[in-house]
Amino acid sequence: MKIEQIYTGCLAEAAYYIESNGEAAIIDPLRETAPYIERAEKDGAKIKYVLETHFHADFVSGHIDLAKKTGAKIVFGPTAQPNYDAYVAEDNEDLKLGDITIRVLHTPGHTMESSTFLLIDENGKEHAIFTGDTLFIGDVGRPDLAVKTDLSREDLAAHLFDSLRNKIMTLPDETIVYPGHGQGSACGKMMSSETEDTLGNQKKTNYALRADMSKEEFVKAVTDGLVAPPQYFPKNAVMNKMGYDSFDEVMEQGNKALSADDFENVVKAMDAIIIDTRTPADYAKGHVPGSIFIGIDDNFATWVGTLITDLKHPIVFVADEGREEEVVTRLSRVGYDNTMGYLKGGFDAWKASGKEVDTVEEISAAEFVKNKEVNDHVLDVRRESEYNTEHMIGTTNLPLDFINQNMNKINDTDTYYAHCQGGYRSMVFISILKSRGYHNVTNITGGFNALKEDGAKVSDYVEPTTML
Repeated sequence: MKIEQIYTGCLAEAAYYIESNGEAAIIDPLRETAPYIERAEKDGAKIKYVLETHFHADFVSGHIDLAKKTGAKIVFGPTAQPNYDAYVAEDNEDLKLGDITIRVLHTPGHTMESSTFLLIDENGKEHAIFTGDTLFIGDVGRPDLAVKTDLSREDLAAHLFDSLRNKIMTLPDETIVYPGHGQGSACGKMMSSETEDTLGNQKKTNYALRADMSKEEFVKAVTDGLVAPPQYFPKNAVMNKMGYDSFDEVMEQGNKALSADDFENVVKAMDAIIIDTRTPADYAKGHVPGSIFIGIDDNFATWVGTLITDLKHPIVFVADEGREEEVVTRLSRVGYDNTMGYLKGGFDAWKASGKEVDTVEEISAAEFVKNKEVNDHVLDVRRESEYNTEHMIGTTNLPLDFINQNMNKINDTDTYYAHCQGGYRSMVFISILKSRGYHNVTNITGGFNALKEDGAKVSDYVEPTTML
């Protein structure tokens, strides 16, 4: 028996490969199928099942393409109603995989179709649970992401309480917990950076598994501190339920090199959004006017999904050479399938063509702290939870997550300074403002970390209760 966690940091997502006696199962795969097919081929195994813990909201699963390419059976837990060929298992139903058994445990709460897969080894021992978004390390799934339900988040939290107590916490303490996400995902509030643990240790350390916790206490604990999820979450859940275009077709369309002239023509003809995926420093030095910075070397897909409201809007992009396919892949993971190509030769080609170039004004944290007179309009674009934990005195919190809702709070005649924690999000924030005609914004390099080090006055530290 082999178990392998395939973790993707950009989405803080864990897929799983399980193999026994030549048969394999993949749990919660990402959009691209090649890594899973290649992994099975390495063992000479046939993929028998693609197991889906629920209709994911934070990414588009690769289950449909993977099943088509391998002949595997897609399996959901009870109450799921997918719009394609899939097997909906019954609660406590056993699936044979080589010499082991995978038992489907219906664990509603995060969503109503959410299920946990219990792996029983060749000796009949309950070895591990693959919990999806039902149970994380240090946390549980948020109960406000279900699509098209009459149940409130409090109703779903109550279901989650019952699922945890009656289906999961009754398992042996030595059972290994393999969750669907780790720290950085918006599917939970306070996830650990660890990506596996024993159930016994989680019973001791996870606030939501406290033995003497009442249902009322649980509901309050898991709903407290929730903020609105990223706008793409319900749209991805619908794609996972209803189906989507082939990833191969999406890649063929998006991975096209465009000359500077063709790039410009596509933007004009299709009103395409330009995403610049380079570093914040490169973008500041020079970029295509009107382009939005969302750097590939961070939570790229999540920020695209949070900020670009139309999944079908045409997109073109600027990337460092050799990373074009990666950009298309990561866009498709969150349902942005209408990529129309990239700038051939990158930004250097645009600059060499003699076309107009834009820049971003920057100031170091040290210089900013020294020049007290510039402190009037300072925007802290971190999340509200980060701001409440600790912030520079005199700043206004305007989270990047909700920039589309808060544009009316920006005055185009005022001059602003913006910062985040380290410099990535503030550049995204400024690029969006510039694309909408607001140009009087200066980036504070190094963000809050540098400001604090350079002597800025900060508020008293308050222990956070959520990372959302």
